Amino acid sequence: MKTSFLTLPVSAAVLLAAALFAVSAASQAFQAAPTQPPAASAPPHEEHDQPHPAPTNLKVLPKTLTGDQVLEIMEGWAAALGTHCNTCHAADPTNIGTNGRPRLNFADDSRPEKSTARLMYKMVQDINENYISMVDNSGAPVTCGTCHRGHIGPEPFVAPKQDHAGPHPPEAVPSAGEKPTQPK
Repeated sequence: MKTSFLTLPVSAAVLLAAALFAVSAASQAFQAAPTQPPAASAPPHEEHDQPHPAPTNLKVLPKTLTGDQVLEIMEGWAAALGTHCNTCHAADPTNIGTNGRPRLNFADDSRPEKSTARLMYKMVQDINENYISMVDNSGAPVTCGTCHRGHIGPEPFVAPKQDHAGPHPPEAVPSAGEKPTQPK
């Protein structure tokens, strides 16, 4: 004789429902449990847990910036390029941090990437001040991320073949029976 769920006694159905609820609740609690210890118990990042001294070798950024302001700018640049501080800044083997590794010498100009970053910063300033500012309703200014989009070497843009010309402006679309005009 077949027994279906509907013919079970009420107490068995309640017991089954309670078991399903317990398994579901336990599963959700397990999924919500953090996989890493809370941030408070993690050791602080050595570079970011203290106030930063005033910068000493600013060549393109305003010399009035504080160390914390420069750090904020540098973190934005690093994120826009998908890099880390050591891309532009050389390690100082004479200054060992608490983690046993050399600290970075931010004033050192020996890495060519630092010169490139300065040049690119001046280019972005020039584009924003002398070109974007002249366009009515131009919107947001150009930033490192405008081109780099998280890559140190920006990937070339390739227009999709099906939409290479983009949308036509309303005045360029000929009416029915009208021949298209050539741009002047």
